[in-house]
Amino acid sequence: MDYNINFPHLGIYLDHVGKSIHIGGIEIAFYGIVIAFGMMLAILLAMHEAKRTGQKEEDYMDLAIFGIVFGVIGARLYYVAFRWDLYKDHPLSILNTREGGLAIYGGIIAAVITVVVFSKVKKKNMGQIFDTAAMSLVLGQIIGRWGNFFNREAFGDYTDNLFAMQLPVSAVRTDEITTKMWENIVTNHGISYIQVHPTFLYEGLWNLCVLAVLFWYRDKKKFQGELFLLYIGGYGLGRFWIEGLRTDQLLIGNTGIAVSRLLSLVIVIGVVVLDLYKRKKTK
Repeated sequence: MDYNINFPHLGIYLDHVGKSIHIGGIEIAFYGIVIAFGMMLAILLAMHEAKRTGQKEEDYMDLAIFGIVFGVIGARLYYVAFRWDLYKDHPLSILNTREGGLAIYGGIIAAVITVVVFSKVKKKNMGQIFDTAAMSLVLGQIIGRWGNFFNREAFGDYTDNLFAMQLPVSAVRTDEITTKMWENIVTNHGISYIQVHPTFLYEGLWNLCVLAVLFWYRDKKKFQGELFLLYIGGYGLGRFWIEGLRTDQLLIGNTGIAVSRLLSLVIVIGVVVLDLYKRKKTK
C-alpha cells in the first residue's frame, strides 16, 4: 500500500502517513489514538464547564465513563445495522473496530440515552447536563474526525476544488471508488490517485464553527438544554450537506436514501420546533 496523501491545490504533499504505530511489538492504530485524544479533551472541557457553572466536576467524570462505553457501542451497532452485508458472514468481525466503522449518530443517540438515565439516577437537572456536555461532544467530534484521515475513509466523490485530496488507489476500498473517480485518476511518479472531497475536513471545520457559536451563546441561552439543541441542530444542518458528498453512505435498505441525511433533516426540523416551543413556554 502507498502511504502518500496530497492536497495539490494547497501545495501539501505528505509522503508517509501511516495507519498505526508499533509500541513494544503491539500495533496501535492512529484511528484509536485520535479518538482517545478527542475523548480526553472532551472530558476536560466538560469538567471545566461544570466548575464554571457551579456543578460537581466528578459527576462529569462518572458520566464520561458511561457515556464513552455506551457511545462506542452505540456507534458500532448503528454502523453494523446499516452495513449488515459486511458482517453477516463473519459476525465476530463486528468486534474489530481498528479499521473504522463507527457511526457518529449511533454514538450521539447512545450518549443521549446515557445522560437521561444518569440525570434520573443522580437527580440532576437534565437540561443543564446536556448543555454542559454539548461543547465537549462537538470538540470530541472535531478531533475524532481526523481518525478518518489516517484510515483513508469517509471521503466524497471527485472534485478539483481548493481542498481536493489525493489518495492512492491502493490505500482505499475499491467499492468506494466511483465511476467519476476512475474517470479522473491522477498518476504521479507511477502512483495512481483518486482526487476527492475531504469530507472529514469539511465536517471538522463546520463543527469548529458550531463550537464557536456555543461558546458565544452559552451565557445567553433562554432555557436549560438550549445549548444542546443548538449543537445537534447545527451539527445536523452541516451533516445533511456533507453526507451528500460522501461515497460510503449508510443507506436504508435498497431505497437509495442515506439514513444520516434523513436523520439530520428530522433532527433540524425537530430542534427548530422544540426550541420555539420551549422559548414560548419560558416566556
